[in-house]
Amino acid sequence: MTMDDLKKKIRHVPDFPKPGILFYDVTTLLQDREGLKAAIDQLAAPFLNERIDLVVGIESRGFIFGAAVADRLGAGFAPVRKPGKLPSKTASASYALEYGTDTLQIHEDAVRNGQRVLIVDDLLATGGTARATTDLVKGIGGDVRALAFLIELVGLSGRAKLPGETVHAVLQY
Repeated sequence: MTMDDLKKKIRHVPDFPKPGILFYDVTTLLQDREGLKAAIDQLAAPFLNERIDLVVGIESRGFIFGAAVADRLGAGFAPVRKPGKLPSKTASASYALEYGTDTLQIHEDAVRNGQRVLIVDDLLATGGTARATTDLVKGIGGDVRALAFLIELVGLSGRAKLPGETVHAVLQY
């Protein structure tokens, strides 16, 4: 399946969640067994021989892709969530949004010191969420080997917030 084929399986929703935003809805890709398999294969492929110990998935679509990538890599999986969703002791990181701030959390014991970690999410936009997640994982002892995204919105320069990090994007818009 080509990258153009994958792109055709993603629905574009104008003015969601607010006017002027073009939302890339991956639920249509998730419904397509061949598209889903191809997307996961492409997310996992660069890391098949990297001995990744743990995949960290970012709420919420990063859970779907991250868990599947972890399975392909023979790695464990840990979620990064919004505050108040994880039941044990957590580490937190806040980051700037267009209007205000947001916070992400991970269990303090989700990553063992020195574990090789791949961070996975569906979308790299401005990079704030990815930066906060990278900082969280490193803060609890993880060795972030790379970040992998299904979609990168190149014009929003999210990679600029991840200097020195290896970033893999399957699709670019």
